[in-house]
Amino acid sequence: MSKNRFALGALLGAAAGTVTGLLTAKKTGKQSREQLKKKTKVLENQAKKTINKTKKDVDLEVQKLKKQAKDLQNRTTRAAKAAKKSFYSNK
Repeated sequence: MSKNRFALGALLGAAAGTVTGLLTAKKTGKQSREQLKKKTKVLENQAKKTINKTKKDVDLEVQKLKKQAKDLQNRTTRAAKAAKKSFYSNK
């Protein structure tokens, strides 16, 4: 997850740097808008890739946690049945 946060921070930093660079550049308004449009598209695609990867990572972790929870539930159920059986067989 920290990799994804880093990637998101890098994207936001790149976006801020791009906007700052464009605002201080000595180009015409039309040239700046065209450059900004291109950079925005690149950053948008990078953001989409990062979001999709993060979603996949989260889904994978959710599946792992569900399996662990089910295993724990099964072990707990077996332990409770064994304890109950032991309790009643010792009477």
